[in-house]
Amino acid sequence: MANKEHLNLIFIGHVDHGKSTTVGRILYETGALSEQALRKLREEAEKVGKATFEFAFTMDTLKEERERGVTIDLSHKEFETAKYNFTIIDAPGHRDFVKNMITGASQADAAVLVCSAKEGIQPQTKEHAFLAKVLGIKQIIISINKIDAVNFDRVKYEETKAAMTTLLKNIGYKTDDIPFVPVSGWLGTNIKVKSPDTPWYTGPTLLECFDKLVAPPKPTDKPLRLPIQDVFTITGHGTVPVGRVETGILKLNDKVVFMPSGASGEVKKIEMHHKELTEAVPGDNVGFNVKNVDKKDVKRGDVIGPVSSPPTVAEDFTAQIVVLEHPTAIAKGYTPVFHIHTAQIACTIVEILEKKDPHTGQTQQKNPDFIKTGDVAIVKIKPLRPVCVEKFSEFPPLGRFAIRDMGQTVAAGVILEITPKKAA
Repeated sequence: MANKEHLNLIFIGHVDHGKSTTVGRILYETGALSEQALRKLREEAEKVGKATFEFAFTMDTLKEERERGVTIDLSHKEFETAKYNFTIIDAPGHRDFVKNMITGASQADAAVLVCSAKEGIQPQTKEHAFLAKVLGIKQIIISINKIDAVNFDRVKYEETKAAMTTLLKNIGYKTDDIPFVPVSGWLGTNIKVKSPDTPWYTGPTLLECFDKLVAPPKPTDKPLRLPIQDVFTITGHGTVPVGRVETGILKLNDKVVFMPSGASGEVKKIEMHHKELTEAVPGDNVGFNVKNVDKKDVKRGDVIGPVSSPPTVAEDFTAQIVVLEHPTAIAKGYTPVFHIHTAQIACTIVEILEKKDPHTGQTQQKNPDFIKTGDVAIVKIKPLRPVCVEKFSEFPPLGRFAIRDMGQTVAAGVILEITPKKAA
């Protein structure tokens, strides 16, 4: 069997619309979850009186979550179809978990937006669809779930589909190529096989939709960019930075530079899952050694690149942001914490250049005094200390960010332009 291409899939949508249930059912139908595991989950689910949560339990491994019946953290699960290997990023629907949704979306190749046929579009359905668009997820599949809860009623399905189509169009998606599938995560309706309960539906099953997705190109032709997640000191190995290759190739004996510190050296060792490699490609999570580079020279949030094309350190940058939730309003001078790849850094919004119509993307207002929840804006941002960022158009993983303040995600965005820092 040839190595299948890999895709990251994120499940988004309102809190009780059945994302986890659908995910559990997909894992079961593709053989990633056994009957036995399923039975165990059912028993546990019945214990806490939430029988319909049995599939959701496959994702919710924390005891506390089981008792609350709520999906909290991002769970990574693997499954495969005839064509692809998938990793599921399960994004929670709860308000305070939007940060996870953003972290997830920044790694997703495609999104499955789950909307209940029973409840229809809810606030988070809109928010998640909008986020997916702003964060650059081009491929989206709409799962109209809980079709069993409306007695497989075609009219209810068509109503939800029409409302979703309008919503997606307004956000800027081209809806002609977006599949809509009536499903029941609970019963398995139209997930793997066509269901006799929906004779009126003639389109593909959910798994068939997955195989129609397009795998992302591996950006191996771009210069190396590897954000550092952690730095370890290992006896006999010295300083071992760890991170995921986002673009380019990390090769043995390459001369690399850590930015913003500027420390550089030769790559002496690359390891993944305790195996030594001669090179690492995008998506590989590796530990590596660089000659002459010390623990003091490198920290989480730094980015390595080739000496010939060092990562960009920003003096300031211009970005498009969407304000998700702010109790008052955001004005010039606002200095929250930005989460950009693995870096967390305080930055100041020094200018609000324009406010855009969130539905059309047209300019609504030039240089507004403030922006508030629901607004999309172009802003100029100045980091308080040196940080590596890249334009979203050139290096997507290093060009998107979340803005956190007061224990919540207040905004998310993508970087359009950068003023590089002048070398000292």
